[in-house]
Amino acid sequence: MDKVTCTNCGTENSSANKYCSSCGHALPKIKTEVVSVQQPTVETGSKKKKLLGSIVGVIAFGIAYWAVQHFFFGVPGIDTQLNAIASEINKSCPMMIDKETQFDNAVAMPDKVFQYNYTLVNMEKGLVDTIAIRNYIIPIATNNAKTNPDMKYQRENKLTLKYYYKDKHGDYLFSFVVSPDQYANLN
Repeated sequence: MDKVTCTNCGTENSSANKYCSSCGHALPKIKTEVVSVQQPTVETGSKKKKLLGSIVGVIAFGIAYWAVQHFFFGVPGIDTQLNAIASEINKSCPMMIDKETQFDNAVAMPDKVFQYNYTLVNMEKGLVDTIAIRNYIIPIATNNAKTNPDMKYQRENKLTLKYYYKDKHGDYLFSFVVSPDQYANLN
């Protein structure tokens, strides 16, 4: 340990003292040298290892996230998928199918029912034979469900297809259902 000599009486004191232990005079301050320690520079190889470690960490997190989603929450249910399909279809609605028929929209319903809503734009409830129109449209819709490539998802998932028709004023005219057993024979 360093010693400090009192400038007043000459007594040697410990460098830890502020005042002389003999006369009480203030001891001169000892100059302390500050030594700075520089951090060693990171080598390029070490930077690459840290970057690689970060990338591996992100990939591991992504795989873990996927595994949790897949195993705990599963793939999206049929209802979620049907809602997405209906939303996609509805982006281009309403659209005219022919000079009499407007396709208004599609609706995903519970229990794997997919509903198509139409308006017969030139017809008025009470002034048309809804039974004759219905009987004319049912075979067309059933054949479409059996053969149309765009209906493959509906066939594969055995959806019940509901068709809902209204008149030019929005009043209900008729509806019908095409069930999986009606279109499954040509799957």
